[in-house]
Amino acid sequence: MASTACFVIVSKNDIPIYEAEVGSAPKKEDLAYQHQFILHAALDVVQDLAWSTNAMFLKSVDRFNDLVVSGYVTAGHVRFMLLHDSRSEDGIKSFFQEVHELYIKIFLNPLYLPGSRITSSHFDTKVRALARRYL
Repeated sequence: MASTACFVIVSKNDIPIYEAEVGSAPKKEDLAYQHQFILHAALDVVQDLAWSTNAMFLKSVDRFNDLVVSGYVTAGHVRFMLLHDSRSEDGIKSFFQEVHELYIKIFLNPLYLPGSRITSSHFDTKVRALARRYL
């Protein structure tokens, strides 16, 4: 069964700094735009939940048809958002935690400007490998 998954990292200034279609479903350009729209619409919900809880993993924050948006907020208010159709909350939480570790490694790089797009092919490869493992 093909799974749909779209992952995005949004800076504290609401600028997307990393985007990836990580599902095994066939890629269609108009679906990619729809996924971006759904994730963008859920940003306000994630922002409100981030201030009302101490948890980093926000679980399921929004729904659209059979797709679910899950959120994760770092201590620096960088939001990780995943649009998916899977039901494994433990796998999603593990995915977010390991991507957070990768993000910290990128963030600690002295050549990385905080808030700028993440263009590292190594980071992209690792995120896609984590998606295959956990989602």
